[in-house]
Amino acid sequence: MFYWRSVPSGEPGQEAPGELDWGFTSAEHPAKDCQQIRTDGDFGAFNLGGHVGDDPVLVEANRRALATELDVPRDRLLFMAQCHGVEVARVEEPWRGDPPAVDGIVTTNPDLALAVLVADCVPVLLADANVGVVAAVHAGRPGMLGGIVPAALEVMRGSGARHIRAAVGPSVCGRCYEVPEQLRDAAAKVSPASVAVSWTGTPAIDVAAGVVEQLVARGVAVTWVPGCTRESPHLYSYRRQARTGRFAGVVRGVRR
Repeated sequence: MFYWRSVPSGEPGQEAPGELDWGFTSAEHPAKDCQQIRTDGDFGAFNLGGHVGDDPVLVEANRRALATELDVPRDRLLFMAQCHGVEVARVEEPWRGDPPAVDGIVTTNPDLALAVLVADCVPVLLADANVGVVAAVHAGRPGMLGGIVPAALEVMRGSGARHIRAAVGPSVCGRCYEVPEQLRDAAAKVSPASVAVSWTGTPAIDVAAGVVEQLVARGVAVTWVPGCTRESPHLYSYRRQARTGRFAGVVRGVRR
């Protein structure tokens, strides 16, 4: 179910299980309560994306399994209607109706788990475990260029966060994300670290490197989880296979 998961303390160098639960899921491990066990095909075994053409019954079974793993009721595992924008919403209770069209969500409620769906874009999880403010952010190329990460940090700090940590999940690497030269030049003006060269020597962008640069510049301690989605069979990748599922970054602050 998880590609990477950690329960770090709010204090650097200390482990205190129960303060924070965050991680990134994989394309593997089907939901145990689903009668139709699927292990291959376009959507793999643990697709969490409900907008990609997969069987909605299977997707919901996977989401329920993830909620169980995070020890929250299903309605308290919150997804967004991601739109490659820079809007961030603060949420303190389950959605009423459809989720909002945003690319970042922030909460101070430890009874909620926040999720971001990706299949090449950068999933960013943010937390100040000392005060219980957490966020999930969808940072694709448009979001990185538009400032979705700084926007999420601003909302978190407005909610009381001071010592923010980040977990940046696997995404398509710079060598695999070939773009026209003008797009790379535009990225360079926002985050110079995002400038890359593809495997074939053409212009490319490393969106995750740009995101990490933005976080570090704003005083955020970063854990950057290695892995390229296009190269890894354990993750979903739109650039590798257009008809595919979505994995998730998930975060939950736990009440002390």
